[in-house]
Amino acid sequence: MSRPPVRGDLSALEGYHSPQLDVEVRLNTNESPLPPPPEFIAELRDAVARIRWNRYPDRAATALREGLADRHGVDPGQVFVANGSNEVIQTLLLTFAGAGRRVLTFEPTYAMHSQIARTSGATVVTAERRSDFGLDQGAVTSKMDEVNPSVTFLCSPNNPTGTVDPPELVTEVVERSPGLVVVDEAYGEFAEWSALGLLGEEVPLVVTRTYSKVWSMAAMRLGYMIGPRWLVAELDKVVLPYHLDAVKQEAGLLALSHTAEMEARVAELVASRRLLESALNRMGVDVWPSQANFILFRPRRLPGGDVWRGLVDRSVLVRDCSSWPRLENCLRVTVGSRSENERFLSSLEEVLTS
Repeated sequence: MSRPPVRGDLSALEGYHSPQLDVEVRLNTNESPLPPPPEFIAELRDAVARIRWNRYPDRAATALREGLADRHGVDPGQVFVANGSNEVIQTLLLTFAGAGRRVLTFEPTYAMHSQIARTSGATVVTAERRSDFGLDQGAVTSKMDEVNPSVTFLCSPNNPTGTVDPPELVTEVVERSPGLVVVDEAYGEFAEWSALGLLGEEVPLVVTRTYSKVWSMAAMRLGYMIGPRWLVAELDKVVLPYHLDAVKQEAGLLALSHTAEMEARVAELVASRRLLESALNRMGVDVWPSQANFILFRPRRLPGGDVWRGLVDRSVLVRDCSSWPRLENCLRVTVGSRSENERFLSSLEEVLTS
């Protein structure tokens, strides 16, 4: 007997990996440093007790979609929810990409855009960002004309660089796009502007968001997308039935009643990010300005891998981005709690001066 062959176009792929080590300070996966409010936990506990476990969940996630629509001032028919923003992206690519179609990304950027596109059967075409990791408007539209992509990804704020695409660039990309434009705003709440204001029923644009970061719900795996009603209706045909369980639906809806706490945390983390950036600049490392809840930096004197290992030796874990396109020796640190940030900075200083 022989093993059935894996699809040829998947054989060279590797899974998405982020090292999970036993450390005291974990600042490598851009999670919130704070748990959800205690009131939310109590409310969710009560809601879970009321779930009819022998029945399927609401297939349309009606209440959650209505809650998100109310938050963003859109129609519930414009909202699609799924198991994390990655499943949102997967459903979009299964619907609009696939075999014989092209997906355009701009490196360095979030690795799962290309990974999921390839697993959908699409051909991925990558273009490069500028030296400051921003996007050149003329180069972007020229590449779109050349590639004729079915889906174009913009990540704003971009992971792992923290850069934000300006409104005029996003507008131009949408107007010139031969297919769908996806603006991944997993960190959108931390940024100064959002592409949500550009959405329209005849505009080939969607914006994806996640509950993992500012809502402190990474363990829940809940994400959503806002776009045209007709597009959401197409996604509903593709996604698996009953894909979003009842607990997620309850949790997502209850979280929306704690918006004030979420917004206060965003402000707190943005202030902490600015302090962290200033401290890193004083240490003499290269720092890229960020509008997310993380900072990309590059040590000047030591290799990035050596700095990463030195931090791990001091029980501090950050993300080693050295293997990502054009990010040799770069590291990414999540903005943590005050004590976590202080521990990171003191450990980094020890490593850099040892």
